[in-house]
Amino acid sequence: MPPAEQLFEEECIYCKPPQSQPQRDDIVAYRDELKAEHKPSTVQGYLAAVKLFFQWAAQEGLYPDIAQRIKGAKQDTAHKKDYLTTKQVSRLLESIDRSTLRGLRDYAMISVMVTTGLREISIVRADIGDIRAAGDAVALYHRGKGREDKAEYVKLAEPVEQAVRDYLRARGETDPRAPLFSSIANRNNGERMTTRSVSRVVKERLINVGLESERLTGHSLRHTAATLNLLNGGTVEETQQLLGHRNINTTLIYSHALERAKNSSEERIARAIFG
Repeated sequence: MPPAEQLFEEECIYCKPPQSQPQRDDIVAYRDELKAEHKPSTVQGYLAAVKLFFQWAAQEGLYPDIAQRIKGAKQDTAHKKDYLTTKQVSRLLESIDRSTLRGLRDYAMISVMVTTGLREISIVRADIGDIRAAGDAVALYHRGKGREDKAEYVKLAEPVEQAVRDYLRARGETDPRAPLFSSIANRNNGERMTTRSVSRVVKERLINVGLESERLTGHSLRHTAATLNLLNGGTVEETQQLLGHRNINTTLIYSHALERAKNSSEERIARAIFG
């Protein structure tokens, strides 16, 4: 038997003998088996493949579409990463020793990420020449998700801009095509960082101040920017523009989470019971 067919025989434990005819209940049972052991996103992926197969079979007149309208596993829309509080951000930044080039870079980079909500990939792609004026503000232009050119921008608040300028001055780099934040490792000193290295820098800095959690990563800084903006008077629309969300429903996830956080029902009930 060819290897591919052998693998199919071994892995397809839910397949029935060729002479049998799978029914809708078989697809439902398969889905329920998946839900018992896998995450909703995994279940959705496997079920999507099954649906596509039977959709194709029906179009070709080979077999009815028995998987049509079978629902997959409900996915949680909440964010998988946590955000930092204002005090935690301050503690994180204050812990960075800015007497070294590494410290200047990390302080500037984290300051940009936590105040603008830029993704790690945007930080990696940023060049020195991307810092330009936008109206009466200093901005960092970047390529939005799904875009081909750097037409979108985020504003750099004065303390953040100063942190970036201090880092570039100490680095001694002025070429507008050079990466805004570069590696300081011996093997690739001065070269562009990777998303992995950016994530590692943030994670190490978080751990250094006792913020060690699987739910706290480099992406948490993006969530932090959104959350702190909303907590400090920013509107959902402003936050959507800040993060570059195409669909406002994505931004509303932050708003809904904060509405629950502000709900003091438990304390109100406790006061009624315990005085």
